Amino acid sequence: MKKELLMGTALVSTLGAASVAEAVTATMSGNHQTGVEFDSPTGGTDTNAQKNDNNFTVSLSETTDGGMTISSSFKVMDENTKEDYDAGFTLAFTDGSKLDILNAGNASASHAVSVPSSAGAEGVTVTSSNTASTDLDFATDSTALGVEYHTAADFVADGLSMSVSASTDNGEAATTTYRTDSHFAIGATYVTDMGDSAVTIGAGYSETQGSRLNSSASGNDTTGFHVGLSAVTGDLTVAVGFADGDDAGISDNGSDEMKGDVVKAGVKYVSGDLTFNVGIANGAATDNAIGSTGGNEDTVDSTSASVSYAVASGVTAILGYTTVEATDEGQSTDDGSAWYIGANMSF
Repeated sequence: MKKELLMGTALVSTLGAASVAEAVTATMSGNHQTGVEFDSPTGGTDTNAQKNDNNFTVSLSETTDGGMTISSSFKVMDENTKEDYDAGFTLAFTDGSKLDILNAGNASASHAVSVPSSAGAEGVTVTSSNTASTDLDFATDSTALGVEYHTAADFVADGLSMSVSASTDNGEAATTTYRTDSHFAIGATYVTDMGDSAVTIGAGYSETQGSRLNSSASGNDTTGFHVGLSAVTGDLTVAVGFADGDDAGISDNGSDEMKGDVVKAGVKYVSGDLTFNVGIANGAATDNAIGSTGGNEDTVDSTSASVSYAVASGVTAILGYTTVEATDEGQSTDDGSAWYIGANMSF
């Protein structure tokens, strides 16, 4: 018995020492945002509801003797989604370049310019059959089995950085629901000074291959590009963006595809503890069953604005407003306006 106790003590001591020696660096961050949305749909009943957005992220990293940093993370989100363990690994090299492995995403999406819009959590829900998007990266699908390589800053030219990504399919048989099989994408960001302004230009291109049972491959491809420009002059930020592409596998059963485009513009101004955001977005799309043509246009026109006030370190009060006009197959559909008042606490 004494020998067993000694062996157990030695084992625990060894594991404890190993865990200390091999422990990676862990950092935590997140936010808690809560508020009230006042939704006024056209032709519908006004509703009020509490809106929550809670995120808790643990980031893990360690540096090898050769100077390469290995990092990953996981996230615990709000009460509806519960958790997100999809992050892969990032290898950061001594020359400033990085390689994302598993769930690496799409290089085109990585370089989409951020266009200001309301910082509030309000939203206007349009009919589910409206396929118009207001996102610049709407045609940037990828699979979990992929990698993305990011160059160091000042690649080839001062202010230029680039990314390239690729993913492959998991070998599962095609079903009646469209699925992404593989993708290839490239993106670039160029930063320069023009007088008193810092100008950022971002662009990307992506091609995705997919499959669906009893459907020709030629009708299943997602292809798109985007380009955007942002200029920061002191406390003022002005940004515009444009995207165009084809997106397959949309709708609830993944049976449709669409051709669409997006135009966005926005302004942000910071004055002391106050931040003012204004944004507009226009999306248009024509959708059909995969492999067919025709159809009428869906549209979404959104205008949003917000005022944020830094109450204390990490605490921000937010007042936001969004109004949306929409059509589905050329006919006016559910749209309307929404207000939001709430606060965000970040750490």
